[in-house]
Amino acid sequence: MNPKKTILLPKYQKVFEQLGENIKLARKRRKLTTEQVSERAGINRTTLYRIEKGDPAVAIGSYFNVLRVLNLEDDFKKLAVDDEFGRKLQDLDLL
Repeated sequence: MNPKKTILLPKYQKVFEQLGENIKLARKRRKLTTEQVSERAGINRTTLYRIEKGDPAVAIGSYFNVLRVLNLEDDFKKLAVDDEFGRKLQDLDLL
């Protein structure tokens, strides 16, 4: 089976790269090795390496498990929480 390549515009790829860098820094601040984090997250070290590089093809559940290991799962809950644009569209529909 050929995995599909995730294609992102460069400016959106940078968002993933920054996320990966943030995860890597959080791991290092906690003085955890890649082996410790990958084992606790239930992924292999190659997947963790891809996450820390900001690979958008890695499953979102793997990103979540790494954040959980780093005790950052509450950050995950903040994704898409403030749908300002959606509320504006909804408000227009109410007029």
